[in-house]
Parts: sequence; structure tokens; C-alpha cells
Amino acid sequence: MTGAYYSTLNPAMSIIPLAACHLPLLSQLQQQLKREPVLSSFDLAGVAELICSGKAKHIVVMCGAGISVSAGIPDFRTPGTGLYSQLERFGLPEPEAVFSIKFFKNNPKPFHMLARELFPGNYGPTPTHYFMKLLHNKGLLLRCFTQNIDSLECLAGLPKAAVVAAHGNFDSAHCIKCDHEHSLDHVKQAVFSDEICYCTKCGGLVKPDIVFFGEQLPDRFYEQMDQDFPACDLLLVMGTSLVVQPFASLIDAVPEHCPRVLINRERVGEGTGTMGILSRMLGLGGSGGFVFEGDEGCYRDVLYLGDSDDGVRDLAQLLGWDKDLEDLIADNSRAEKSDSKL
Repeated sequence: MTGAYYSTLNPAMSIIPLAACHLPLLSQLQQQLKREPVLSSFDLAGVAELICSGKAKHIVVMCGAGISVSAGIPDFRTPGTGLYSQLERFGLPEPEAVFSIKFFKNNPKPFHMLARELFPGNYGPTPTHYFMKLLHNKGLLLRCFTQNIDSLECLAGLPKAAVVAAHGNFDSAHCIKCDHEHSLDHVKQAVFSDEICYCTKCGGLVKPDIVFFGEQLPDRFYEQMDQDFPACDLLLVMGTSLVVQPFASLIDAVPEHCPRVLINRERVGEGTGTMGILSRMLGLGGSGGFVFEGDEGCYRDVLYLGDSDDGVRDLAQLLGWDKDLEDLIADNSRAEKSDSKL
């Protein structure tokens, strides 16, 4: 009876009776393992104080589609305005099919129509992108791990070495049949001519090196993940729903003493798995997702609810970097206008 009860498929149901049977032991464990706060306050002021103290020298940024919304690029999942909502006009079996390698092999047309909208050159960086460039200029950015395929991080001035495009981008393209590399111009010509892009070598389908569902993430993602996250002393997570794996699990790859900041329109990434539920019950706030202020066990996680541009501007002001940030934005804006006149 007991064994069957604990073998339930719901991890939370298996933990609850276990906790009830061992309350004294769990209480003792809680007192022994409960962590001291690593921030003076669980807000951007506490984060700014940490950075100004010199204790955050290896900052890792994780970002998603939300940081590019102010550039005019819709995010994916916002009902009504997100890209997935807009893809209904393509008659897909499901919105995610546009990024399915199996669907692409049978019908590449919907992806090409979407690629025309997202193609590099149509959009410019946002204040959030320039804030990451500012972190790099100040020698504080260890790496930017981005889910985005728009390459706006590099357009803002980040060197390619500072960016890990977890889901690929438009920087290169290959034939999915023979793996022959093709120029971006080759893809662009086909996409903007409303044609299918074929390989000049074998006649197979060519697509930009964007990671589709059913494809492996780039080797560099795993290489830099293993190298960067153990060294991270401040994690900034911005504009992402944290639902796509393995990217979403990276928030738990930093050391347990590393502060983590979520700048987002909504709460995401909070512990829901077995470890997350147990950590919440014990008030430990360890691995298993974010534990924000107001929840038992919060000791390192900061939540800023709002647009990423507003969040980075508020943080820049607290750091005394607001002029630096606005100057960086203005300088790049003037450069873009100058280039457009050529």
C-alpha cells in the first residue's frame, strides 16, 4: 500500500506524505541548510549594489524574444500578437510546425514567408541589447546566451565570441541534404523572390542555420555552457518564457551562491519539479527554479516585472550608467542613419 502510494506519477504527491512522516528530521535539515541572503535587497537596488561592490565580474545574460519586441519583432507566445498567433494564416497544423524540420522537408514555404519578416536588416537593436554591450564595454559580461535568431546582439556591437546563439541564427546557411554551405545572399534572394531556396550542389533544401524542433543545438552551446555557468557570479534572465529545453534549465546551472535576476513581463521559471517542490517545502531556495521574495527560501533571486528595456534603464540608473547607456544608443542610432544615406 505504502509503496504504491509513493509511486504516484505526480512528484508533489510523493513528497507530501514523505514530508508528513519525517517532520522533525526535515525541520532539522531545514535549519542546517537554510542559506543566508547573498543580496542586501531582492530588487534592482540590491543587484546594483552587488555590481558596484565589484563582486559581479562574470555576468551571464540569458535572453529571449521579449528583448526584441520594442524593435518591432513580435515574441512567439503572446496571445493575439505573438508570432505563433500570426502564423494561423499559413494554415499550419500547429504554430510550432513552422520550426519543425519534418514539416520543413515537406513544405518549406511557411518558413520562407516567416524568414522574410525576420530577415536581418529589417530591425535594429533595443536598449536591452545596448545594455549588454555596455556590460561588455565595462569588462563585466562573460557571455550572452540568446534564444533569438535575429542577431541583434551583434548588431548592437557585441563580438560574436561574446554571444552564444542557442537556437542558431541567419549568419550562415546549409543544405539539409548534403550539408553544403551557402551564402546568406543565396538564401535572401530566394526568400525575397518568394521562391524555395535550393542547394546549388545537390538540389536539396537550404535553410539558415536556425535550430528547428527535431535538430540538435550547436556544439558551442554545450561547450560554453560547461565553461561559463560554473564561473558565473550574476545571472541576468530577460524576456523569455523559459519553456524551451534545454535552454530553460540553464538558470539552475550557476553556482548556488550566484544571484539570479529575472526581468520579464511575467513570472516564469519558478520551481515546479520534484526538486523545486521539495526546496519550497523546506524553504531552501536551491536548485529547481527561481524562488522570489515573498516565497519561503528566497535568498538570491530578484524579480522585476515589466519590459526589459525599462528594467535595464532602471538598473543603469541605479548603477550610475544611465548616461553611458543613452550615449551608446544615440551613437549607434547616428551610425545607422549615416549608413542609410550611403
